[in-house]
Amino acid sequence: MTIPSPAVVELRQYTLHPGRRDALITLFEREFVESQQAAGVTLIGLFRDLDDPNRFVWLRGFTDMEQRRAALTAFYDGPVWAAHRDAANATMIDSDDVLLLQPHPMRAGAERPWTGGDRLLTLTVQTLDTALDVPDPGHPGAEILAAWVTNPAENTFPRLPVREGERVLVWMTAYADEAALAADEAGVSDAGVMQRLRLAPTGRSRVW
Repeated sequence: MTIPSPAVVELRQYTLHPGRRDALITLFEREFVESQQAAGVTLIGLFRDLDDPNRFVWLRGFTDMEQRRAALTAFYDGPVWAAHRDAANATMIDSDDVLLLQPHPMRAGAERPWTGGDRLLTLTVQTLDTALDVPDPGHPGAEILAAWVTNPAENTFPRLPVREGERVLVWMTAYADEAALAADEAGVSDAGVMQRLRLAPTGRSRVW
């Protein structure tokens, strides 16, 4: 299966109340997968942060900003969100850590197919002032699955804020094992790296 590369992508990171992540994931996978897809949302991936038990990370996509507005309006004004929003919001401390992205211009269409298995996943967020391209792993056991950069478009759904005034490069890497991850981390500069998350897909993560 190939990772979808919609023209507009949201990287969403939620800080949750202690011990509530599994409750949110259970609710999300039961109520918010098909209902978002029916509204026109492409669910790219749903993840647990392996190093922070109170962080939930997910990505969703849209064909363009107008379609994003229409899809989010349909979902957040719809009956499923109305019925379950209080339960979802009760798990969260903060849900406003959101980056609006688009496919990396030099890597669009070059995303790797995901073959499943137990490979480790990382998500790196780096300032664009530091690096204009994704550093290719120089050894076996690691591959770039997808890459995005800041989408400068105006937020067409202001009910959900996004981080503004930032220019970032974001990429997803898969590793065969911990040794491959350690080798890659040893050979890559941390200059400008804002985050490097180790992630595990949830049970219904669409692609991963």
